[in-house]
Amino acid sequence: MRLLQIASTAGVLLFLPGSQTRAQRQYSSYNDMTAALRRVVRANPELSRMETLGKTLEGRDVWLVEVANRSGTPVEERPGLLVVANLEGDQVVGSEIALYTVEYLLTNYPADSVVKDCLDNHVVYVFPRLNPDAAELMFADVRSGRRTNTRPYDDDNDGRTDEDGPEDLNGDGLITVMRVADPSGAYGVHPDESRLMKLAEAAKGESGGYEIYWEGVDNDGDGFINEDPAGGVDLNRNFQHEYPYYEPDAGPHMVSEVESRALMDFVIAHRNIAMVLAYGASDNLVAAPTPNGALAEASTVALLDYAARSVADAAEVGMFQVRQTGRFGGFGMFPPGQQQQRPGADARGQTPQPPVTTINSADLEYVNVIGREYREVTGINQVATTRSPRGAFFQYAYFQFGVPAFSTSGWGLADPGGGDAEPDSAAQPPERPARPRMAPATAAPGRGMPRARAGAGTGGGASTDLRLLRWMDAEGIDGFVDWTEYQHPTLGSVEIGGFSPYALTNPPASMLDSLGELHAKFAVYLTSLFARVRIADVRVTNHGGGVFEVEAEIENSGFLPTALAHGVRARAVAPTMVQLGVPPEDVVTGDAKTSFFPTLEGSGARRSYSWVIRGVQGARIELRVRSQKGGMDSATITLR
Repeated sequence: MRLLQIASTAGVLLFLPGSQTRAQRQYSSYNDMTAALRRVVRANPELSRMETLGKTLEGRDVWLVEVANRSGTPVEERPGLLVVANLEGDQVVGSEIALYTVEYLLTNYPADSVVKDCLDNHVVYVFPRLNPDAAELMFADVRSGRRTNTRPYDDDNDGRTDEDGPEDLNGDGLITVMRVADPSGAYGVHPDESRLMKLAEAAKGESGGYEIYWEGVDNDGDGFINEDPAGGVDLNRNFQHEYPYYEPDAGPHMVSEVESRALMDFVIAHRNIAMVLAYGASDNLVAAPTPNGALAEASTVALLDYAARSVADAAEVGMFQVRQTGRFGGFGMFPPGQQQQRPGADARGQTPQPPVTTINSADLEYVNVIGREYREVTGINQVATTRSPRGAFFQYAYFQFGVPAFSTSGWGLADPGGGDAEPDSAAQPPERPARPRMAPATAAPGRGMPRARAGAGTGGGASTDLRLLRWMDAEGIDGFVDWTEYQHPTLGSVEIGGFSPYALTNPPASMLDSLGELHAKFAVYLTSLFARVRIADVRVTNHGGGVFEVEAEIENSGFLPTALAHGVRARAVAPTMVQLGVPPEDVVTGDAKTSFFPTLEGSGARRSYSWVIRGVQGARIELRVRSQKGGMDSATITLR
């Protein structure tokens, strides 16, 4: 691998992967990650705590780490940043970044004023590994790159679960794909790169000649290879926005899994969460949303999509036939002639308005600002692969929970153009913390062993594969297994090869420290944007006869509004409360004793309040303001 240049405020640091001048962070197994978390939390008990919120099917803990200075304002009243990593089992890099973030906050708190402000006034909640069972497969003797958890699932609808998984036929410890010469095959060798394949286009005069399958054999004799591997639910397709009903990896229903339920229970109980940062397979930080608020088109790896298509029809030919209906565990079929009511339909079969899938135009400005800052902080200007976020947690967090929510793989490709296009409509935060321009983090997001899904991977195609392979070659990354001949027991002569599991979803371990530091700084930056309500000014006028006028100015000194426009529309964020501490009957006129407003823009925007009250000269009353996402403030007023 070439030298990576990581810019710093002092100049340019040359970082050589493989250098023995310092210890390098390695990918952590569940036991290693748990031990590391316990060490850093035990060393900083006044700033952190760690608890388990559930047990997976294999008995592993779903850990939560809370990082905050618990003195002062109660933690549950402070705006919080929620960091969630490793929702997909193959995105283990997110766990390392989350772990580094915890360590960075605790290590730098004593001497770094920015970190100190973060933990004194806010709270950071971290789920470092939401899917520990699937993540552990990265450390197995044979690696398949599985995204799903370990819930048994009948993919091929034959009444059995997990009976036809992959086999490491060539003994290299990796599950890749097989290409098989077939005159009627749909795929041909890529004209620009013989290691890659592409879908033959008849309209262009192209012919195929190959079929693509997962590496393995047909264990159950149904004509499909590896159509029913172990595991069941992709946690990042199991949440309550644009949920992909009846798709095999989405689960029997929303929030069906122990892991996703643990996260959701926590979120619902912590309404002070003001922003979400998820590390996963979707992206809305590097690729800016479109002007109408839609996410950039998904870009997937064609070679893996081709293999997934080979088993896409497996459920249609099993013992239990499935047509328009969904099923889980091979059941859920409706009697002949009876159709299932569409999700969300009422008793008359009428369907309500579909869920919103584009960012509110008023919120888009803030998303663009934060995306640009992410690219500046991390140097990541190009993603390798992304997928559609249907059922993703960060989409739930914005569209249903009502807070700014972001997703990133945590790494990217080197920027070939050297520029970062900035959206024209981006709002600018006043006195935004200065961030040095970082060199691109040379790595790629992206790959898992996808569940069979017809029509998967419409974006990117073979051009994505070519771009990734050329990038790997240029960086010296051993992420592609060259095709080698193998005598298959039923297919005859085949070739086994393709992208290595985890190579497109996790960078080399030598990059973890630099990526961890950059993303930890970005997390701190996010907390600096929170809304901050305060009582900016109070005036008292004595009108005589025990009648006083109290006037107050409530200000949001943060960058973000107290509630996003979509948070108001979805009624997901509680209105901000302004309350004068007098009996209601003492208010003569003016504003109510307790008033509410739906949102207040940031950057110093104010709202004015006035009360005419009865009182006694010299009496002291309290004025309070409380924002669910913007903290709280109070002032003691003396009637003079």
